[in-house]
Amino acid sequence: MKSPTDIAERLARQWHRSSLRVERLLSADSWPLEMPIGKPSGAQFARETARVQEHVQHWRAVKTGTVTWETVNYRAGAEPVSVPMTWRLDSPSDWVTATADNTVREEFKILETIVANVAPSYRECLVTERPLWRTKDPQEVITAAELADKLSPGIAKGKPLRLLGGLDIDTKFFERHVPLITRLLDERYDGAVSEQGLHNFLDALTENDHWLLVAPLDADLLPFDRQRVPAQELARICLPSSNILVVENEQCLHLLPRAPDTIAILGAGLNLQWLGTGAFREKKIAYWGDMDTWGLLMLGRARQHFPALHPLMMTRDHFEKHAHNCAVAEPIPAHFRSPTGLNDKERSFFEFLLRQEKGRLEQEYLPERVVLNEINDWIDTR
Repeated sequence: MKSPTDIAERLARQWHRSSLRVERLLSADSWPLEMPIGKPSGAQFARETARVQEHVQHWRAVKTGTVTWETVNYRAGAEPVSVPMTWRLDSPSDWVTATADNTVREEFKILETIVANVAPSYRECLVTERPLWRTKDPQEVITAAELADKLSPGIAKGKPLRLLGGLDIDTKFFERHVPLITRLLDERYDGAVSEQGLHNFLDALTENDHWLLVAPLDADLLPFDRQRVPAQELARICLPSSNILVVENEQCLHLLPRAPDTIAILGAGLNLQWLGTGAFREKKIAYWGDMDTWGLLMLGRARQHFPALHPLMMTRDHFEKHAHNCAVAEPIPAHFRSPTGLNDKERSFFEFLLRQEKGRLEQEYLPERVVLNEINDWIDTR
């Protein structure tokens, strides 16, 4: 025998469960919702008559949703009694009203505005993750979602984000909403933005520098086996080797062989502007990344900064030779047309990958002997 207040408190607690919030706000199949009230027992009817009468009166006063009643014969009663059995709520607004909770009402009002004005692809993450919008003006959240639809990998082309034009935002919008924009873009690009960082993903200049892993492949070059170095320092310090091997993923360090006069720089992602500085002008540079559309996007970006760059193990021949049991589906392609900076063969490879059901071969899956041979061949080439 639950009172309206008992069920209201339960409904309010359910609002704070993200999975239920998503289900009930975004799925029509969740409705109607029926909450059992429970009829008074015979003993309650006989011994707590006043309480049962009060219980019935409280439910008759409920104006939200629909209360289902049932006529019950009690031994202690002279005639059948109508008692409340279930409380039916037909919509999210019924649910929120039924909670009688001001916090729930305020959050629902904000979400109602946001969800009605953003693309469907963003709705679930916004309903699930309240910290993304709780302290923000709803219109700012809507603007961030509109902005996320306009952004794409490398769009900043090395400029600060505040200098991007044609986006209908003020110069400090990115600064105010980095976590929100990052999370929305993650929905479009399968988490790639969080993995690379917003500035790196957009190829934007930032004062919060990106740290890269520097590893000498020749033991005599540096006084350490590996060390993290800010990209800004790499851009102005001439490394003591003629050969520079740029590697997309840090996890590949264990595959790299010892190599004379060579330093590897790993984990750059799309942050490749430093390749175009004077510190690298006289170097011999190779780039090795994943065989997928993102890897080729990064290869193209690297070549834009250093046109003489030599790609390693990023060809259709290598893909077809090693894809068996190693290639996987690429969740979200970087682009649907070949990016700038690729040559004809690379553009053809990019388009080939777009057509594949499993068009992603991560560089870690290449055999160590293949990596060794390719790197040695590159070093021996003059």
